[in-house]
Amino acid sequence: MMITPTGDGPWLVAGLGNPGPTYAGNRHNAGFMVVDLLAERTGSRLKSHRSRADVAETRLAGARAVLARPLSFMNLSGGPVAAARSFYKVEVSRLIVVHDELDIPFGAVRLKRGGGDNGHNGLRSISSALGTRDYLRVRVGIGRPPGRMDPADFVLRDFTSTERRELPLLLEHAADSVEMLIADGLEPAQNRYHALL
Repeated sequence: MMITPTGDGPWLVAGLGNPGPTYAGNRHNAGFMVVDLLAERTGSRLKSHRSRADVAETRLAGARAVLARPLSFMNLSGGPVAAARSFYKVEVSRLIVVHDELDIPFGAVRLKRGGGDNGHNGLRSISSALGTRDYLRVRVGIGRPPGRMDPADFVLRDFTSTERRELPLLLEHAADSVEMLIADGLEPAQNRYHALL
Protein backbone atom coordinates (compact mmCIF):
# COMPACT_ATOMS: atom_id res chain seq x y z
CA MET A 1 0.00 0.00 0.00
CA MET A 2 1.37 3.40 -1.00
CA ILE A 3 1.48 5.88 1.86
CA THR A 4 1.82 9.55 0.97
CA PRO A 5 2.56 12.35 3.41
CA THR A 6 -0.44 14.30 4.66
CA GLY A 7 -0.80 17.53 6.61
CA ASP A 8 2.15 19.65 7.60
CA GLY A 9 3.85 17.48 10.21
CA PRO A 10 7.62 17.42 10.50
CA TRP A 11 9.98 15.34 8.41
CA LEU A 12 12.67 13.17 9.98
CA VAL A 13 15.89 12.75 8.01
CA ALA A 14 17.98 10.02 9.61
CA GLY A 15 21.50 9.51 8.32
CA LEU A 16 23.06 6.15 9.11
CA GLY A 17 26.61 5.48 10.21
CA ASN A 18 28.77 4.41 13.13
CA PRO A 19 29.59 6.93 15.86
CA GLY A 20 33.07 8.09 16.78
CA PRO A 21 36.19 9.33 14.99
CA THR A 22 37.39 5.83 14.09
CA TYR A 23 34.52 5.46 11.62
CA ALA A 24 34.09 9.07 10.49
CA GLY A 25 35.56 8.63 7.00
CA ASN A 26 34.17 5.14 6.35
CA ARG A 27 31.95 4.38 3.38
CA HIS A 28 29.36 3.08 5.85
CA ASN A 29 29.08 6.62 7.24
CA ALA A 30 27.80 8.21 4.04
CA GLY A 31 24.43 8.82 5.72
CA PHE A 32 26.06 10.75 8.56
CA MET A 33 27.97 12.81 6.00
CA VAL A 34 24.77 13.82 4.19
CA VAL A 35 23.03 14.80 7.43
CA ASP A 36 26.10 16.82 8.45
CA LEU A 37 25.95 18.64 5.11
CA LEU A 38 22.23 19.39 5.53
CA ALA A 39 22.93 20.73 9.02
CA GLU A 40 25.71 22.91 7.65
CA ARG A 41 23.49 24.23 4.85
CA THR A 42 20.75 25.21 7.27
CA GLY A 43 23.06 26.60 9.95
CA SER A 44 21.83 23.93 12.37
CA ARG A 45 23.80 22.26 15.13
CA LEU A 46 23.27 18.60 15.94
CA LYS A 47 22.90 18.04 19.69
CA SER A 48 22.56 14.95 21.83
CA HIS A 49 18.92 13.99 22.37
CA ARG A 50 17.05 11.60 24.63
CA SER A 51 16.27 9.43 21.58
CA ARG A 52 19.95 8.33 21.62
CA ALA A 53 20.65 10.34 18.50
CA ASP A 54 22.25 13.67 17.71
CA VAL A 55 19.41 15.81 16.36
CA ALA A 56 18.78 19.28 14.96
CA GLU A 57 15.41 20.88 14.39
CA THR A 58 15.47 22.92 11.20
CA ARG A 59 13.66 23.63 7.95
CA LEU A 60 14.30 21.88 4.65
CA ALA A 61 12.61 23.00 1.43
CA GLY A 62 10.41 25.26 3.56
CA ALA A 63 9.14 22.39 5.72
CA ARG A 64 9.77 21.57 9.37
CA ALA A 65 12.41 18.89 9.61
CA VAL A 66 14.49 17.04 12.16
CA LEU A 67 17.96 15.85 11.21
CA ALA A 68 19.19 12.82 13.14
CA ARG A 69 22.32 10.71 13.47
CA PRO A 70 21.81 7.65 15.70
CA LEU A 71 24.45 7.36 18.43
CA SER A 72 24.20 3.57 18.38
CA PHE A 73 26.23 1.41 16.05
CA MET A 74 24.78 0.80 12.60
CA ASN A 75 23.14 -2.54 13.38
CA LEU A 76 21.21 -0.94 16.28
CA SER A 77 20.01 2.17 14.39
CA GLY A 78 16.36 1.20 14.70
CA GLY A 79 15.97 2.09 18.37
CA PRO A 80 17.15 5.71 18.06
CA VAL A 81 15.30 6.28 14.77
CA ALA A 82 12.05 4.90 16.20
CA ALA A 83 12.51 6.95 19.39
CA ALA A 84 13.14 10.17 17.44
CA ARG A 85 10.14 9.46 15.22
CA SER A 86 7.95 8.94 18.29
CA PHE A 87 9.28 12.00 20.14
CA TYR A 88 8.76 14.34 17.18
CA LYS A 89 5.49 12.65 16.11
CA VAL A 90 6.68 11.97 12.57
CA GLU A 91 4.53 9.93 10.18
CA VAL A 92 6.34 6.98 8.61
CA SER A 93 5.58 8.60 5.24
CA ARG A 94 7.76 11.54 6.33
CA LEU A 95 10.76 9.48 7.42
CA ILE A 96 13.77 9.64 5.07
CA VAL A 97 16.67 7.30 5.82
CA VAL A 98 19.97 8.17 4.14
CA HIS A 99 22.41 5.28 3.83
CA ASP A 100 25.30 3.81 1.88
CA GLU A 101 24.47 1.28 -0.83
CA LEU A 102 26.90 -1.33 -2.18
CA ASP A 103 24.82 -2.22 -5.23
CA ILE A 104 24.82 1.31 -6.61
CA PRO A 105 27.96 2.63 -8.33
CA PHE A 106 30.05 5.16 -6.46
CA GLY A 107 28.82 8.64 -7.34
CA ALA A 108 25.18 7.72 -7.95
CA VAL A 109 22.18 8.49 -5.75
CA ARG A 110 18.99 6.44 -5.88
CA LEU A 111 15.70 7.00 -4.09
CA LYS A 112 12.90 4.64 -3.22
CA ARG A 113 10.16 3.90 -0.74
CA GLY A 114 10.03 0.54 0.98
CA GLY A 115 11.55 -2.69 -0.24
CA GLY A 116 14.04 -5.06 1.32
CA ASP A 117 17.14 -4.20 3.29
CA ASN A 118 19.56 -5.72 0.74
CA GLY A 119 21.77 -6.99 3.55
CA HIS A 120 22.07 -3.54 5.15
CA ASN A 121 21.96 -4.07 8.92
CA GLY A 122 20.96 -0.47 9.63
CA LEU A 123 17.88 -0.76 7.43
CA ARG A 124 17.04 -4.16 8.91
CA SER A 125 17.17 -2.67 12.41
CA ILE A 126 14.99 0.30 11.45
CA SER A 127 12.38 -1.83 9.69
CA SER A 128 12.23 -4.13 12.70
CA ALA A 129 11.90 -1.26 15.18
CA LEU A 130 9.22 0.50 13.13
CA GLY A 131 7.33 -2.65 12.17
CA THR A 132 7.31 -1.48 8.54
CA ARG A 133 9.65 -1.07 5.58
CA ASP A 134 7.50 1.62 4.00
CA TYR A 135 9.75 4.61 4.56
CA LEU A 136 11.74 6.68 2.09
CA ARG A 137 15.39 5.88 1.42
CA VAL A 138 18.12 7.99 -0.12
CA ARG A 139 20.71 5.43 -1.21
CA VAL A 140 24.23 6.79 -1.60
CA GLY A 141 26.20 4.65 -4.02
CA ILE A 142 29.55 3.38 -2.74
CA GLY A 143 30.04 0.60 -5.31
CA ARG A 144 31.13 -3.00 -4.84
CA PRO A 145 34.39 -4.05 -3.18
CA PRO A 146 37.32 -4.90 -5.44
CA GLY A 147 38.26 -8.51 -6.07
CA ARG A 148 37.33 -10.88 -3.27
CA MET A 149 37.24 -8.29 -0.49
CA ASP A 150 34.52 -8.98 2.06
CA PRO A 151 31.77 -6.34 1.71
CA ALA A 152 31.72 -6.01 5.52
CA ASP A 153 35.39 -4.94 5.43
CA PHE A 154 34.84 -2.69 2.41
CA VAL A 155 32.10 -0.58 4.02
CA LEU A 156 34.23 -0.06 7.14
CA ARG A 157 37.14 1.34 5.13
CA ASP A 158 37.58 5.00 4.29
CA PHE A 159 36.87 6.28 0.81
CA THR A 160 39.97 6.15 -1.40
CA SER A 161 41.86 9.34 -2.24
CA THR A 162 40.32 9.30 -5.73
CA GLU A 163 36.83 8.85 -4.27
CA ARG A 164 37.43 11.61 -1.73
CA ARG A 165 37.98 14.07 -4.57
CA GLU A 166 34.54 13.20 -5.97
CA LEU A 167 32.80 12.71 -2.62
CA PRO A 168 31.70 16.35 -2.11
CA LEU A 169 29.64 16.26 -5.32
CA LEU A 170 28.07 12.93 -4.35
CA LEU A 171 27.11 14.29 -0.93
CA GLU A 172 25.72 17.47 -2.52
CA HIS A 173 23.54 15.39 -4.85
CA ALA A 174 22.32 13.25 -1.95
CA ALA A 175 21.51 16.31 0.18
CA ASP A 176 19.78 17.99 -2.77
CA SER A 177 17.72 14.85 -3.33
CA VAL A 178 16.53 14.92 0.29
CA GLU A 179 15.32 18.48 -0.18
CA MET A 180 13.64 17.65 -3.48
CA LEU A 181 11.91 14.63 -1.91
CA ILE A 182 10.42 16.95 0.68
CA ALA A 183 9.53 19.71 -1.79
CA ASP A 184 8.29 17.72 -4.78
CA GLY A 185 7.78 14.09 -3.79
CA LEU A 186 9.38 10.80 -4.71
CA GLU A 187 8.74 10.48 -8.44
CA PRO A 188 10.08 13.91 -9.48
CA ALA A 189 13.14 13.39 -7.28
CA GLN A 190 13.74 9.95 -8.81
CA ASN A 191 13.41 11.39 -12.31
CA ARG A 192 15.97 14.06 -11.51
CA TYR A 193 18.61 12.06 -9.63
CA HIS A 194 18.34 8.69 -11.33
CA ALA A 195 19.19 10.41 -14.61
CA LEU A 196 22.54 11.71 -13.33
CA LEU A 197 24.49 8.43 -13.36
